[in-house]
Amino acid sequence: MPQNELTPAMRQYMQAKQELQAGTILLFRMGDFYELFFDDAKTAAPVMDVVLTARAGFPMCGVPYHAVKTYVGRLLEGGFKVAIAEQMEDPKLCKGLVKRDIIQVITPGTVMEDDLLHAAKSNFLTAICPLKDKTGIAMLDLSTGDFRITETIGRQAFETEINRINPAEGFPDLPKNIAWTTVEDWLFDLPMARENLCRHFQVASLDGFGCRGLEPAIAAAGAILHYAQNNLRRDASQVTSLSCYSVDDCMVIDRISQRNLELVEPIFADSKNNTLFSVLNETITPMGTRLLREWILRPLRSKVVIDERLDAIDALLASPLTLAELRETLTAVRDVERVISRLNIGNANARDLLVLKAALEELPGLRTILADTPSSFLAGQRDALTEKPDLTDLIGRAILDEPPLALKDGGFIKDGYNAQLDDFRKASTEGKDWIANYQAHEIERTGIKNLKVRFNKVFGYYIEITKVNLDLVPSDYMRKQTIVNGERFITPELKEIEDKVLGAEEKGKALEYELFQQLRETVCRHTADIQASARALAVIDCIASLAEVAAKHQYVRPVITEEPVLKIRDGRHPVLDARLVNEPFVPNDVDLDTRDAQLALITGPNMAGKSTYIRQVALLTILAQMGSFLPASEATVGITDRVFTRVGAADDISRGQSTFMVEMVETANILNNATPKSLIILDEIGRGTSTFDGLSLAWAVAEHLHDTPSVKARTLFATHYHELTDLALTKPGVRNFNVLVKEQGEKIIFMRKIVPGCADKSYGIHVARLAGMPKSIIKRADEVLTTLENDEIEDGKPKLSLPPKRHRKAPDLENQPLLFDLGNL
Repeated sequence: MPQNELTPAMRQYMQAKQELQAGTILLFRMGDFYELFFDDAKTAAPVMDVVLTARAGFPMCGVPYHAVKTYVGRLLEGGFKVAIAEQMEDPKLCKGLVKRDIIQVITPGTVMEDDLLHAAKSNFLTAICPLKDKTGIAMLDLSTGDFRITETIGRQAFETEINRINPAEGFPDLPKNIAWTTVEDWLFDLPMARENLCRHFQVASLDGFGCRGLEPAIAAAGAILHYAQNNLRRDASQVTSLSCYSVDDCMVIDRISQRNLELVEPIFADSKNNTLFSVLNETITPMGTRLLREWILRPLRSKVVIDERLDAIDALLASPLTLAELRETLTAVRDVERVISRLNIGNANARDLLVLKAALEELPGLRTILADTPSSFLAGQRDALTEKPDLTDLIGRAILDEPPLALKDGGFIKDGYNAQLDDFRKASTEGKDWIANYQAHEIERTGIKNLKVRFNKVFGYYIEITKVNLDLVPSDYMRKQTIVNGERFITPELKEIEDKVLGAEEKGKALEYELFQQLRETVCRHTADIQASARALAVIDCIASLAEVAAKHQYVRPVITEEPVLKIRDGRHPVLDARLVNEPFVPNDVDLDTRDAQLALITGPNMAGKSTYIRQVALLTILAQMGSFLPASEATVGITDRVFTRVGAADDISRGQSTFMVEMVETANILNNATPKSLIILDEIGRGTSTFDGLSLAWAVAEHLHDTPSVKARTLFATHYHELTDLALTKPGVRNFNVLVKEQGEKIIFMRKIVPGCADKSYGIHVARLAGMPKSIIKRADEVLTTLENDEIEDGKPKLSLPPKRHRKAPDLENQPLLFDLGNL
């Protein structure tokens, strides 16, 4: 539509649209609604679930201003960016067209509103900058001000780190299952990026942040800060610092292993309580919850730092009263990190100030509780808690205990805080009292008993009289409006007092808003200290949570060593141990090193618990290196650089990979990247192809893991290929274990225990029977199995089961010493 055919408001709308990237939905404030027009309306209406209408021939739809967050959330979930164009002046006070400006562009990575954020997850906006063999990564959580950079070498390290960050949005555009955004290349110009960062942090050099030599990361950081500032239409003042980290400081847990072990997300969406995070999460504050999640995904590789965390847990367990007092005090603390960010952005309200005040008021108590802590780690967090008595006093004097949500409606500043505001309120109150008395006076004067003095935003104050009393209306009443049941009138006296009442009310609301902005600016000058206190609160909360879990579930402190060993006695699967209700979890041991017991081959029937056991070992290793106690009676854990898992069977249809191809790709990744400091968990190799192909591959993989000096990782290998157990005859580092089964006639009892030696049956037909397979099939399968087991050679082809001469004698279940116990599934 030509510009000259548009109304002034629509020309204003079109001008705003021209400022935005293609694909951004513009919500245009018009009175009590945010309106959408043209293609935006047609695109957004079905996503927001609102009715598409038309005006003057062009499409439009709208949503109420008070519910806009709900509709913004729907658009973000639909993959759209959303721009908010707000009225920049009061329509009642301006003449002509109301001025409107875009105040924010909301994308998945720049969301600030609590309603649109996940309290338990960081919301990272991520930028990447490849340069030669390095990739710079910058990550910024605008909701908390958390700003970090790192660099990776190689594609795999990059993908692992991006998966660990799990960004809400990233750029430039990459084929990932993330909301990637296309941006201009010039954003990554290194000199411009460096200048932008130095200007923002008001420093002459970035060396103080530890960024020397990290050019790709600095370029990414400059790009991400520019993008954030442009979208927020603010200076991102809540971003007060930049930190650098090395990916080598943490254990590597790739996407596959993170998923297989269900560290923070369940494999099945309806099993949220089946994650390690769900068991360890006894945190009280949202900051602590987010940090705990990060600790799980970033287990440490520094013995010193791990021991610091373990010392802190030890100190709290040694003083249950201190632990209880800490946790009780933390209950008053809410999401300080996100509150101070909203205050800086200008999206906060009076209740946010009270949330901040409540948290700051607890800092002296927390410092007192930790005054004599023997843990240097907790003492460091205590010292980072910066008390702000002047700030809490200021907020306490200014803000009502239960303020309304909306700032523009006023009513949140206490009486006595500002003399001018008190005068406005007095004038408004006296005026309302006058109106009440005026109504009584007019009833007496006119004799109209149901005469009412009412108010609405359109007409202000008026006198309402029903039809039956219209003959009693005095001559000085001026008719204003006819309604169904009567007439509305005004008088000179009523209009005069209305100007005083409404003038005082409006001036009071405007002054309250101004006073709030002054308060906000005062608080924001303390942003860096408040953020440091929030980080310390998160760490204290995390340590207290791990101590609470250790006390509740009888965890013990592991011994951390640089030696490549893994010795755990009476270990329990942390998730199953916590979730089992009807029976206790049966504990088990593990003893691995890179010399005499490097590769444990575990055979045994389906459903007996092999998979549970090997996953358990990986989880206990991760627990130890994140600085947590373990569900065991004792443990010595050698620092592990990576945990690899090859578990289960699945297609990757999007990449055109079959189940077996996925299995081989995952196995190849392990063989190409494992080191003698790694831990490898293999749950079946070669099962996706023919028996002899699969057995051959599994045999070669096991030999490679044992024989190759550059690999030689601690390995748990669960398999149904009983032939692999012969490796122990020639490979000194291979040990055989099997899961015991007790047979009572046709009944099979899984003992959930592991002993040295080899299994001679898989009991697959028994499992099929438990699954409800038709009896005819079970019977026929038994017949076929018997035939196969009795015939060594048929028609010149080798049989599929072991020859009778290699069958082992069934173990004596009554007298066999149990070296390993395996937990219940």
